[in-house]
Amino acid sequence: MRTGVGFLLAAITALAMATGALAQQNVGPVDQSKGTFEDKFRQFEGEDWPTPTDYRNASGAPGYRYWQQQVDYQIDVSLNEARRTLTGREDITYRNNSPDALGYLWLLLDQQNYRRDSLAERSRTYTDSDTVSVNEVLRVQRFQDWEGGFNNLKITGPDGQAVPFTIVDSMLRLELPRPLATGETFAFTIDFTLPMPETNVVGGRSGYECFTKADEDGNCIFLAAQWFPRLAVYSDYEGWHNAQFLGSGEFTLEFGDYDVSITVPADHQVSATGELANPDILTAAQRSRLAQARTADAPVYVVTPAEAAAAEARPARSGTRTWHFTADNVRDFGWASSRKFVWDAMGVAQDSAEHPVVMAMSFYPKEARPLWDTYSTRAIAHTIDVYNQFAITYPYPTAQSVNGPVGGMEYPMITFNGPRPVRGDDGRLTYTERAKNGLIGVVIHEVGHTYFPMIINSDERQWTWMDEGLNSFLQYEAQKLWDPDFPSRGEPRDIVEYMVSQDQVPVMTQSDSLLQFGNNAYAKPATALVILRETVLGRELFDRAFREYSARWAFKRPTPYDFFRTMEESSGVDLDWFWRGWFYSTDHVDISLDGVTAARLAPVDPEARARADRERFAGEPVPTTITNNRGLETVIQRDPAVRDFYNTTDRFTVTAAQRREAATAAGRADADRRAAQGFSDNIYRFTFTNVGGLVMPVILKLTYADGTDETIRIPAEVWRRNSRQVVWQHVSARTLTSAEIDPLWETADADRSNNAYPRRIEQRPVRLSGDRPAGENRMRDSDVEVSPDSTATRTSRR
Repeated sequence: MRTGVGFLLAAITALAMATGALAQQNVGPVDQSKGTFEDKFRQFEGEDWPTPTDYRNASGAPGYRYWQQQVDYQIDVSLNEARRTLTGREDITYRNNSPDALGYLWLLLDQQNYRRDSLAERSRTYTDSDTVSVNEVLRVQRFQDWEGGFNNLKITGPDGQAVPFTIVDSMLRLELPRPLATGETFAFTIDFTLPMPETNVVGGRSGYECFTKADEDGNCIFLAAQWFPRLAVYSDYEGWHNAQFLGSGEFTLEFGDYDVSITVPADHQVSATGELANPDILTAAQRSRLAQARTADAPVYVVTPAEAAAAEARPARSGTRTWHFTADNVRDFGWASSRKFVWDAMGVAQDSAEHPVVMAMSFYPKEARPLWDTYSTRAIAHTIDVYNQFAITYPYPTAQSVNGPVGGMEYPMITFNGPRPVRGDDGRLTYTERAKNGLIGVVIHEVGHTYFPMIINSDERQWTWMDEGLNSFLQYEAQKLWDPDFPSRGEPRDIVEYMVSQDQVPVMTQSDSLLQFGNNAYAKPATALVILRETVLGRELFDRAFREYSARWAFKRPTPYDFFRTMEESSGVDLDWFWRGWFYSTDHVDISLDGVTAARLAPVDPEARARADRERFAGEPVPTTITNNRGLETVIQRDPAVRDFYNTTDRFTVTAAQRREAATAAGRADADRRAAQGFSDNIYRFTFTNVGGLVMPVILKLTYADGTDETIRIPAEVWRRNSRQVVWQHVSARTLTSAEIDPLWETADADRSNNAYPRRIEQRPVRLSGDRPAGENRMRDSDVEVSPDSTATRTSRR
């Protein structure tokens, strides 16, 4: 044992070194300058992004030791139509593929947020207003006599004995009888009942909708989602994902195989995740139509409008049927049931040995016709065609769109979509162009979610943009390939208002903390990817990298860092500046063209230089004082004695001294300087100021005196040494007359008034309040009348 002062000093030194090392490990962003320098190109590696591991490597790909859990379900569920209640039993097999021994399992009970004492209800906030909406009153009334959530929960192990569990708000912790080691499985059974919510009253992603006798027939549509206790995720980067469900952040789940039996009233039609395992439940005619639809060029009715109308007119008062569905390698299961359903289908051919034909199918009540007949299944087929090009080949046998009270929600192979025609004052069904586009758009978006996140399985509750933003980007591409004029979220010019608002938080913000959910999780990341594809990388580099990401992480669980790294590694372009600006900051794009300077190499010959200067300053105005002094005699006019050579010549006259200086300089000039005198092009220097703070490429359109123009794309790296203001140079034999930044509006530049040089007068039409602009197309959003028994349409002007 060492003692004395020497040991004490050594101990202090060692402690200081250890403390310093720890501080180095936990240091934040590097302070690289004592001045005003801000490095917007600073690398993320080693600072903000997690260190690569054997599970997730530095290229953005899954590592050689990547793992994820597997959970298989066998479920029997029954619908009590009168009581609006589900009763179910699920047999679950959980396989632990992690390197960790697990002492307990966490399950999701998302329907618990309908309980009055739930965290979601108790933390609900409202606008500061002295008025209350009708919907809010109905919701309050509904919650007074109805409470959702799972009831009669009973969990038993493989030996039939009860397994202890604890409910923590919307999560359930199941205590294992012993730790579950790597490679082991645990099988258990859960019994439950679940009251279904009336969706139009309390909202949500599932529930029922009934049609009143006064209006229609009193029949109902049932949409089942989050309807059974499901295993939460256990991952390499977070362990158990046990963030509570507050209503916005959606559902990160494990993949597995499903075998589900659904018992419903005998006259119901059922749509569900997977394939129908007992097709004999259909009539012979319906099976024949389904087979015909597989090779049809247009949707074919499997259950015809007449068959659905007959079922509605004479509802079954007793009897049930059980529909059996199987689905392999899916992360969730949804279904829908109603006697009101018309069912149409069409096969979508694709390049796949496993699923060369995908059955695109739609289920909808007569209230949705003929809008749904015309567009829903065709929109499914279009989505698969486009997303297959951008991402991966669709890996499942079916893709379905179901009409009901949910505006838009996705599950593997099945989506719930809300738009319908409306009944006008004259009793006819009508729809506007907005309703048509709304249906096409929501079908594309929700079916697109089968790819993101149902297959490329991102953590929606933590990083909502990874499924909503990526999917909205591909929705934008699909809609523009449906109709170039389709109104689409993702157009750069449309995000400007949000980008300069005070309601922004960075895109990399947890779902429940977003201030403007739609703009932050959908529109801004979608727009960023449109700009990345069209302006920064170009289509070839972007598309190859995006397909690489999709293929790498299909049926796996990517993080944002896996996406960022893959896009850089596959494209070969450093994009840290792009992610930092668009995903980690609330800066906006506003690049100002503050000045243009024209320069030429000054000639050595003094006479030539004088001629050039005289031409350059020929247009100078006469000072106002001199103009106003005209008529007043000056000294040099009055007294000849004070006049000399300099009064009888102008400032451009070459003097003997200037000639001597030029001769001396010519004697010293080397060959390079003499050669440079032959250079006659114009040198233009542009001053760019980054007003918005977000560094971006500068797209500069130059217009010349001869009527020609050119567009130059200056890379974002022009800002690397000064992110606030730079001077850039361009040389041309032509004479420049004007310049403009971002002429095609492709970078979301927030202030176009400072983009042009010389500055332009902004043209803004002003009209009296209430006036309709002359020539406005009044048909664009007019009602289109449709017959419930025909696809014929006619326009109505009301």
